[in-house]
Amino acid sequence: MKKFLLYLFIALIFVMPAQATKWNAADRVSFVGERIVKKNSLPYSIKFKVVNGEADNKYAISSDTVQVSAINLVSAVNDSEVAYIITYELGKILNDKIYQKKNCKDKLNSAKEADIMGVDLMINAGYNPLAAIVVLSKMPASNWENITNKPANTERTLYLYDYLTYNYPTKVKIGYSSPDYKTFLDYVEPQLKERNSDKKKRANFNKTQEKLKKNRAKQFANFKNTQGLAKWNITYELLNSLTEPEIR
Repeated sequence: MKKFLLYLFIALIFVMPAQATKWNAADRVSFVGERIVKKNSLPYSIKFKVVNGEADNKYAISSDTVQVSAINLVSAVNDSEVAYIITYELGKILNDKIYQKKNCKDKLNSAKEADIMGVDLMINAGYNPLAAIVVLSKMPASNWENITNKPANTERTLYLYDYLTYNYPTKVKIGYSSPDYKTFLDYVEPQLKERNSDKKKRANFNKTQEKLKKNRAKQFANFKNTQGLAKWNITYELLNSLTEPEIR
C-alpha cells in the first residue's frame, strides 16, 4: 500500500506540471513566425510582437518588427491558425509595396488580397491554409451578416476558398478537422454544387481564377526589384508558387 501511494505521488509530480502548461496562441507566435520567415526566404532579423488592440505595421519593413494582434489570436487553437494571423499581417505589408495600393480599392478588397498572399506564405511554410477560413469564420460577424444569417466574413472566406480550390486543390482535399470548417462547408457546398453543375458558371469561375493568377504573376514580375521591399523582397518565391501550381 505504501509503495502504491509513493508511485501515485511521483506520478502526480510529473503529470501536474504537464497539465498546468497549456497551449497558448501568443506563446507560439515567435516559433511559428520564425518558421514562416525561414521557409519564405524573408530576413532572419524579422521579429514578431504581440500587441493589445489592432496591429500597426506601417514601419514593419524599416524596423524588421511585425505586430500581431492579441485580439485576433484569441480565435486560434493551433499553429496553423496562428500562422494565418501572422501571414495575414505579412500579406498586408507586402501588398502595400508590391501592388503600391493600386489593386486595393477598398478595405474589403485589401483584406482579400492580404488573405491570399497569406495562404501562399502558409503553404510555403507547411501549414494548412484552410485554417485561414476557420479563423475568419470565428471572428465577429458584421451587422449585415447577422441580419442575413450568413457566416462571419463570408465574402473573404468564399474568395479564399475559391482561390485555394483552383490553385491548391490537393490542400483542399486534405480538409481541416474543425466544427467551424464543417459549418463553412455546409454553407458553401450548395453554391459549389450549383456552379459545378452549370457549364457556363464553371467556365466563368476558371476564367476569373486564371486571370487573377496572371495578374498577380505580372505584378510580382514588375516589382521584383522594387526598392520599397528592400530585404523583404520575396516576389521570386511567390512567383514560383504561382508558376508551379499543383497538378489538378
